Amino acid sequence: MRIAYLDCFSGISGDMFLGALVDAGVSPQLLQETVAALGVGAKLEISKVVRSGISATKVDVWVDGEKDMPREEYWAKKDKEHAHSHAHAHEHPHSHEHPHSHDHAHERDHSPEQSHAHEHRGLKEIRQIISRAAISESAKATAIRIFEHLGAAEAKIHNVPIESIHFHEVGAADAIVDIVCAAVGSEALGVDEFVCSPLNVGGGTVKCAHGTFPVPAPATLELLKNAPAYSSGIQAELVTPTGAAIVSTLAKRFGAFPDMKIEKSAYGAGSRDFPGQPNVVRIVVGDTVSTIAAKTASDTVCVLEANLDDLNPQVFGYVMDRLLEEGALDVFGVPVQMKKNRPGTVLTVLCKQESADKLIQLLFSETTTLGVRRHEESRQVLARRWESVRTEWGEVRIKIASMNGTVTNYAPEYEDCRRIAAEHHVPLKTVMQEAASAYVGNVDKKH
Repeated sequence: MRIAYLDCFSGISGDMFLGALVDAGVSPQLLQETVAALGVGAKLEISKVVRSGISATKVDVWVDGEKDMPREEYWAKKDKEHAHSHAHAHEHPHSHEHPHSHDHAHERDHSPEQSHAHEHRGLKEIRQIISRAAISESAKATAIRIFEHLGAAEAKIHNVPIESIHFHEVGAADAIVDIVCAAVGSEALGVDEFVCSPLNVGGGTVKCAHGTFPVPAPATLELLKNAPAYSSGIQAELVTPTGAAIVSTLAKRFGAFPDMKIEKSAYGAGSRDFPGQPNVVRIVVGDTVSTIAAKTASDTVCVLEANLDDLNPQVFGYVMDRLLEEGALDVFGVPVQMKKNRPGTVLTVLCKQESADKLIQLLFSETTTLGVRRHEESRQVLARRWESVRTEWGEVRIKIASMNGTVTNYAPEYEDCRRIAAEHHVPLKTVMQEAASAYVGNVDKKH
């Protein structure tokens, strides 16, 4: 399985992630075309920089002729404007000649003077912008998920519905660019899975639209729930809300450096150059090392079995549904002839080890069995991921299996197809065929 390991020893922000993708080989032209497709008056500036001796790629977003501004620099500028007269305010424009003076925290608090109508973009408008862009359906779905994660975090913090969130921190055009380019670029990287290290979140305080808060900012904390995090003591915001939203959406798991055959490493730079601490995020791309020449992954499952010869068939179907609802990986029945020549069924349940006890209790309470056999089995599994495709009736998820980065199988999600068929009175097989054709069409476009 081909993986990308995100090494966030100096945190992560949207622009750092884009820089690392370009450094890893993602086409700068692809990202430039993506920005143009958004139609938000933005463009990218891509350059090579050095951070504490490490050569890295820097990506900056320009909107309406103005370079993006980190929020701490923006608020420092506003404080100066309030302290001086209007005439003096124009003597202190933010400088483009000193990139090292910028922090890499790219959650910008934009004022009406800076972001105009963009400040109040809500989730509905952002979805519309992304949906209209000429990018793949799967990249659109990923970008929207990132924004929805961000919106859910903000909604919880402010105790309001998600649709009323106006993204005070991330609604401007440059953040839309960061997130959509992250979705397009991560897809172009061509990996089966993103894995992320523990995140160095930084320290100190950061000024936001609602006041001054300790680092990590509230939205960042909410987004990093269940992720490993620490602070090395640097007094700066190292993980931004946009960076946290990207990594929490893309990363399938967090942990130490994985067993892998390394193909390449790449670095994306933040704006500030910390003494003795390279302000970069690193991406390492390669293939996992496993027992079958890195072709499949292995794990262990519990197998539960019960012989049933006196259970009402109506109850049998109910029990299968309950088992799946409670966490079973798979449930199936095999007809057998039992003692006294009675027809019966062997009910088999596959589950994770931690779910076995609960499912055994369910079998005893819901069926007529007097005993459940339990044993462990090792299995080899293909890497699996989901992509969404658009049909004329709505979106359908496609489950994709791959081996060493090559797709070996794909199938439309039954529940999505069943729902669409029922809602639009279309034959189920027609919906499934249309979804499969849409996926093949998307693959052909990429190649």
